[in-house]
Amino acid sequence: MRCHGVFRAAIAAGLLFLSALPGMAQDYPDRPIRVVMTYTAGGVSEAVIRLLAPKMEEKLGQKLIIEAKPGAAGNIGVVEVAKSAPDGYTLVITATNNFVINQFTMKMPIDPLTALAPIAKLADVPLVLFSNTTIPAKTFSAFMEYVKANPGKVNFGSPAPGTVNHLLLERVKQARGLDMQHIPYRGSPQGVMALLQNDIQLFTVGLAAGIGHLKEGKFNALAVATQERLPEIPDVPTLIESGLPGFTGANWWGLAAPAGTPDAIIKKLREAVQDALREPNVIERYKALGLAIPKETPEQFAAGLKAEAALWSDTVKKGNIALE
Repeated sequence: MRCHGVFRAAIAAGLLFLSALPGMAQDYPDRPIRVVMTYTAGGVSEAVIRLLAPKMEEKLGQKLIIEAKPGAAGNIGVVEVAKSAPDGYTLVITATNNFVINQFTMKMPIDPLTALAPIAKLADVPLVLFSNTTIPAKTFSAFMEYVKANPGKVNFGSPAPGTVNHLLLERVKQARGLDMQHIPYRGSPQGVMALLQNDIQLFTVGLAAGIGHLKEGKFNALAVATQERLPEIPDVPTLIESGLPGFTGANWWGLAAPAGTPDAIIKKLREAVQDALREPNVIERYKALGLAIPKETPEQFAAGLKAEAALWSDTVKKGNIALE
C-alpha cells in the first residue's frame, strides 16, 4: 500500500508541475537566462550570441548570461542543457554537427533530435570548395576529372573530422566514386595553411577564411555549397549547377532549449531572435564576419533538422566514419 501512496504522490507532483507550465510561460522570463556555448570563448558562437544579445535582452526584458562549456566536440554543453529543466532558463548555442551529425559518428547519452527543442537558426556559414592553384583544373568538373586520373594522389582537408566541411566532401567523393584521402586539421586556419603549402589540394571552408588568398591568386574557388551563388564571388557556380543536384552544406549555428520546454516560451525566444536578426548593425557585422542571416523561419529550421540528420547519417554509414 505504501508503494501505491508513493506512486500517487509522484503523479500528483507531476500534474502540479504540468499545471504550472502555462503560468510559467505567461510570466517568462522573470530572471536572467543562461546560454551555454559548446565551444571555447572567442569563436563564432560567442561572436554570434553577443551580437544578438542586446536586442534579445531588450525584447525579453532579461539579461543573457553567456557561459562556455566546451569539450567532446561540443557534446558536453549539449548534454548538460538537454538534461536541464525545460523552463526556458537554460539554452544552448551550438553548431550543425551537434544537432545533426555527432549522434552518428560517436557515442552520445542523448539524441539531440529528441532531447532538444530547436528555437531558431542564428547564423549560416556558406561553404566554398577551394583548391590549390598548382592543380591544373580551374572548375569543379575539371578537378573531379583530375582526381579520377590520379587515384589516391589527391588529399582533401577539413577543420576537424565529422564536421559538415568533412562530410560534404565525403558525400561528393561517394557520389562521384573518387579515390581521395581525407586529412583532418585542428581548425580552419591550419587547413588553410595546408592548402597554401599544397599538403592538401582541396579544402572546404567559409568564404571569409579563403577569400583573401583567392583574390591574391593563391586559391581557386571551384564551387559553393549553397542553393544560389554568393554575391561576393558571383562567377563561382554552385555544386548544384556543377552537376550535383541537392548538394548543399553550411556550418550553421542554432539556439535550442531542453525538450519539453513550453511552446509559449519557445515562441517568445523565437520572436526575440527574429527581432535581433533584423537589426542593421547585426546584418552589417555578419557580413564582415563572413556569416549569412538565415533565410529559413525558425519553424522551417526546426522542421528540417530530421531530414538533414538523415542525409549526414547516410553519408557517415557509407563512408564508415567513426570518431573516438
